[in-house]
Order: sequence, then structure tokens, then C-alpha cells
Amino acid sequence: MAYTIGKLASATGTSVETVRFYERTGLIEQPVKPPSGFRRYPEETVTLIRFIKHAQGMGFTLEEVKSMLLLSPMSACRSRKLQGKKEH
Repeated sequence: MAYTIGKLASATGTSVETVRFYERTGLIEQPVKPPSGFRRYPEETVTLIRFIKHAQGMGFTLEEVKSMLLLSPMSACRSRKLQGKKEH
């Protein structure tokens, strides 16, 4: 399932502004904007934002969360996707 930014915010209990902040700070990827004009966020982004919020609730700072995300197996996958986009 893909989410618009508003649906993503609702699904994660955050606001659109929070989603945009996470994009600006590099915690989540901003999807490419298609010709239709609406970015679609994958299901994994919901999981990622929930993890970020859970970690914050446990007292971790966003910088610490970012470090944790870099250690996860998914970070290698995200890095490869980003590198692939830069080469094209």
C-alpha cells in the first residue's frame, strides 16, 4: 500500500510537518514526485516513522535515532537505492 503525505501522517500519529521535517533531516526518504503530482510513500516508511517515534519515546534524540538507522540492515538497502538514483 502506498500513502500520500497526509495518509502517512495519520497512519503514524504524526503531522505532515513532522513527515517533512524527517525528510529534511534525512531520517526518511522523500519519494520522487510523479507527473500526477502526489508523492507516494511505501509501507516501509510507516514502519520507519513508528520506529523513530518509539525510539524518541524511550528518550533517544533524533541524532541517536539517525545513528541507529545507519546501523540497520535496511540502511544498506536505502544507500544502494540512493546511489542508483545518483548514477542515472
